[in-house]
Amino acid sequence: SIFHTDAVQAVGKIPLNLSKSNVDLLSLSGHKLHAPKGVGVLYVRKGTRLSPYMIGGHQEAGRRAGTENVPSIIGLGKACELAAKNIKEKNERVRKLRDKLEKAILKSCPDSQLNGDPDNRLPNTSNISFEFIEGESILLMLDKYGICASSGSACTSGSLEPSHVLRAMGVPFTAAHGSIRFSLSRYNTEKEVDYTIEKMPEIVNKLRKLSPFVTK
Repeated sequence: SIFHTDAVQAVGKIPLNLSKSNVDLLSLSGHKLHAPKGVGVLYVRKGTRLSPYMIGGHQEAGRRAGTENVPSIIGLGKACELAAKNIKEKNERVRKLRDKLEKAILKSCPDSQLNGDPDNRLPNTSNISFEFIEGESILLMLDKYGICASSGSACTSGSLEPSHVLRAMGVPFTAAHGSIRFSLSRYNTEKEVDYTIEKMPEIVNKLRKLSPFVTK
């Protein structure tokens, strides 16, 4: 059997040592660590046999024909180099910002909950559910204030159904529909976090006043 792991969210956020791992295949995407969009990596452990994805050329050891995007590949390499530099110190700083954001939102917005393990997770992401309101509505109002967040994975961006992952975790339907994810990076500032903390209660309260599921 061959073991593949999707490490798109992990690379550049936590240390990885594939020489000490039993992973056969590992994929990552450049845009998740400030590299150009449209470039990625498929790590293949030596000895792992793969059928060609595209034939017609010798590129990438005969596995995928076509001219390589050299500028983006160089950009991804440099992004990985920068991400690995002082990663522990960067993670600690980002974690503090993430924790500050979480605690303030959970305190100021009743009927909200943190999704996932509070300790065993990436240092930069936070998924929070808000009862009785739509995640997409929260995002629209955040966008109005220039704040970027997401309501689910890119794989399910066209679906109106709540996250099947959150539902499998036991998150109630009314909360799973109102879940959003904040993803911080080493470039975020405390001022930006404070601004988001200021706007979130206003947004949640306004949407709950419009919600037919909230007792007036």
